[in-house]
Amino acid sequence: MTNEVVNLISACNWDSVRFLFISNNVFDPLIYYSHLFPLVASLILVTFLYFKSSKNLATKILLVTTILLDIWLFNDLIIWATDKPALTMYAWSILVLLEPMIYAGLLHFLYLFIDEKDISFTKKLIIFLLLTPTVIFASTKLAILGYDISNCDRDAVEGPMAYYGYFIEIIFILWILSFVIKSYVQRRDKNEKQKILLITLGSIGFLIAFSFGNVIGSLFNTNSVLGDYSWTIGQYGIFGVPVFLAFLAYIIVKYKTFNAKVFGAQVLIGALVVFIGSEFFFVRTVTNRILTGITFVLVMVFGYLLIKSVKKEIEQREKIEKLAGELKTANEGQVSLMHFMNHQIKGRFGNAKNIFAELMTGDYGVMPADTVPLLEKGLEETDTGINYVQGILKGASAESGTLPYDMKPLDMKLLVEDVVSKQKEHTDKKGLVLNLEITPGDYNIIGDTTQLGEAVRNLIDNSINYTEHGGITITLSCHDKNIKLTVKDTGIGIAPEDRDRLFKAGGRGVESLKININATGYGLVFVKGVVEANKGKVWVESPGRGRGSTFIIELPHLAISLQEQYTFSTF
Repeated sequence: MTNEVVNLISACNWDSVRFLFISNNVFDPLIYYSHLFPLVASLILVTFLYFKSSKNLATKILLVTTILLDIWLFNDLIIWATDKPALTMYAWSILVLLEPMIYAGLLHFLYLFIDEKDISFTKKLIIFLLLTPTVIFASTKLAILGYDISNCDRDAVEGPMAYYGYFIEIIFILWILSFVIKSYVQRRDKNEKQKILLITLGSIGFLIAFSFGNVIGSLFNTNSVLGDYSWTIGQYGIFGVPVFLAFLAYIIVKYKTFNAKVFGAQVLIGALVVFIGSEFFFVRTVTNRILTGITFVLVMVFGYLLIKSVKKEIEQREKIEKLAGELKTANEGQVSLMHFMNHQIKGRFGNAKNIFAELMTGDYGVMPADTVPLLEKGLEETDTGINYVQGILKGASAESGTLPYDMKPLDMKLLVEDVVSKQKEHTDKKGLVLNLEITPGDYNIIGDTTQLGEAVRNLIDNSINYTEHGGITITLSCHDKNIKLTVKDTGIGIAPEDRDRLFKAGGRGVESLKININATGYGLVFVKGVVEANKGKVWVESPGRGRGSTFIIELPHLAISLQEQYTFSTF
C-alpha cells in the first residue's frame, strides 16, 4: 500500500473495528438491526425446524440456504464496520459468491415444499451450470475490480461477474414464479392452493426486496440523487427476510407442516426475545439497558414456562385423541361382535322355537299330556329370547346409526291406532286399562312406518312391563309445527338419578330388574335413535318413584319436513 493511499485512508478518520463488526463506522443503528435481527431469527427458526424434522430434505435445504444467508448478512455487516480495505475486498467477494446460491437454494426448497419430492437431475444440472461462473470467478478481478479510495465510503468496485449474479437472480425469480403459478393452477384442494399462495408471497417478497436492496446499492452508488444514501436505503431490502420467516411460520402453525407441534408458542416467544434483544442496539443510557435486560430475562423465563405448559397440553390432547381413537376402534369391534353374537343366538333361539312348534303340531305323534305345558313354556321362552336379542340388536343399530330407514309420507294417526290395537291383548292379560285419545287434526308426517311403529310399541311395552295396577293412557295431539305422542302410565315411576341414563345403551333404572327381569337397557335406546332419525325428539317426565311416568315423542309435520328439505336443497 503506497504512502498516498495510506494518507487518503488516514484522512477519512475511520474508527478501528472490534470483533469484525463493531465500530463507529456503522453510523446508523438501523444497519445493525437490519442485519442481526434477520440473522438470529432465521437461524433460530430453521434450526428448530431441522431438529423437529431432520429427515425431511426440504428442512435440510432450508437450513443450508439459511446458513448461506446468515453468512452473507454477517459479511455485509463486516463491510459496513471494517476500516481495513483487504477485509472489505474479501467480505465483498463472499457476497458475490453466496448471493445467487441463496436464490437457488430457495428455488430448490420451494420445489420440495410444494411437490414434496426432489427436483429432477436436469433441473439440478441447470442450477449448477448457472452458478458455476460465479463460483469460479468470485475471487478474481472479474468479480471485484478494486477498492474505491476516491471517497471515504469504504466500497469495493464490482466487476462483470457481480452483475452476472444479479442477472441469474432474476432468472431464479422468474423460474420460481413460473413453477408456483403452474402448481397453483394444477391444485384442486383449497388448502393446498392457499399454502402455495402464502409461501409464494413470502418467498417472492423476500427475493424481490433482497434484490432491490443490492441493486440500489450497486447501480446508484454514484447517482447524483441517491449518492451515499444508496447503500443505506438498500438495508431496507434485508427486511424481506423476517417477512419470509413470518409467512413460513404462519404456514407451519396453520397447516402443521414439518411435524412442529408447539411451534406457535415457540415462534411467539422467540420473536419477543429477538425483538427485545435487538433493543440493545438502540438504547444508550444505563437505566434503559438495565430495564431492557430485566425485560429480556423475564420474557425468556416466562416464555420457557409457557412453551413447557403448551407442550404438556398438546401431549395430553394427543394422548386423549389416541385414546379416543382406540376407544372408537374398540367400540366398533364390540358392536361388530355383538351383532355377530346376537345373530348367532337369534338363530339358535329360532331353531329351538321351530322344534317346539313342530312338536306341538302333532306331526311327530301325539305328545304325552304332561309334556304339553312344557312345550308351550318352551315356545314362549324362545319367543321371549328372540325378542330380547332382537331388542339389543335394534337398539345398538339405532344408536350407532346403522339402522336402515325408508322415509315416506305416512299418517301417524293410523300408525298409532294400529299399534295400540295390537297391544290391547297384552294390557288385558295383565289387567290394565289402555286408553287412546286422539284430537282432530292432520297427522301426516315423513318417516319410516316400520321403525316408528316399533318405537311406539316399545314405549307401550315399557309402560306395560313397569305398571302393576291402573292403566296406560296414550294421547296423540296436533300442534302448529309438530305432532305430539304421549304414553302415560301409573307404574313405578322414575327416580331423578335414573332419568339421565334411560336413553343410553344398557341404561336401566335401579329398581327395573326387580320388576322386569328381561329388561335389556336397549329398548329406549332404540326409541331415541329412531325418533331422532325421523327428525323428532323424545324425553321422559316423572314426579318420582311410585308416581308413574310419561314418555313424550314430538315429530315434525309433513309440511315442516318438506319446507326444511326445500330450504336445505336451495341453500
